[in-house]
Amino acid sequence: MSKSARKKTPQAQPEKLGGKAYEKALKQLHVELVKLQEWVVAKGLKVCIVFEGRDGAGKGGTIKALTERVSPRVFRVVALPAPTEREKSQMYVQRYLGHLPAAGEVVIFDRSWYNRAGVERVMGFCSDEQADKFLMVVPLFEKMMVESGIILIKYWLEVSAEEQTRRLQDRISDGRKLWKLSPMDLKSYSRWDDYTKARDAMFAASDSSWAPWFMAHSNDKRRARLNIISHLLTRIPYKDITRDQVVKLPKRGKVGKYKAVAYPFKVVEERF
Repeated sequence: MSKSARKKTPQAQPEKLGGKAYEKALKQLHVELVKLQEWVVAKGLKVCIVFEGRDGAGKGGTIKALTERVSPRVFRVVALPAPTEREKSQMYVQRYLGHLPAAGEVVIFDRSWYNRAGVERVMGFCSDEQADKFLMVVPLFEKMMVESGIILIKYWLEVSAEEQTRRLQDRISDGRKLWKLSPMDLKSYSRWDDYTKARDAMFAASDSSWAPWFMAHSNDKRRARLNIISHLLTRIPYKDITRDQVVKLPKRGKVGKYKAVAYPFKVVEERF
């Protein structure tokens, strides 16, 4: 085979991760996330995680996998709706400031202030001038965050055009997922190249040494979730202090000393 022919041969894609292997790996990562959680609380760390990416790239599923076994009082998810008229009149990042983490918190943004560099720019909700000014200022804003003691971690989930189409079509045909398909998703679907251009401008402006971007390829959603959680655990140094927490059930008093009142409860019908 000639060198030119070898160059044209596409790389074999790994098989999609099976359910059993995924659940086994995820369980181990969940144990580590609990250790991280206890460390964050004990040391008063302030962690901010930003998730951005293309429509259908799997941000929601990744955040769910990340948070399903930890405390919602520590791991707090922020998914803001479209700004109100009042919020539109504010300084752009103002509505995000109140959601930034305090000591002992991990705040996860399901889309963030980077809306201005992405959907707002592409869909015409802001001018190119406004988007460019945002990109000029955002590294300074994030430097202020980091210098205030916030650990800022930014993820971009990338999916192929073909896989995005499959996932969006799946949302249309699956009643459980229909809520995920917003009118904005439908309007932006035909603007793949515009989003690519906006993404590249965003990376060029805001991939700083103090707040770098990390990209995860998410055609295989299970692998992407595991890779992101595993990577996250390396970005926040922590120690296992759960071993110091010896938990034992206390002795329970005798059961049945009190006779319950025969109250006419309205019982849920057992259909299953």
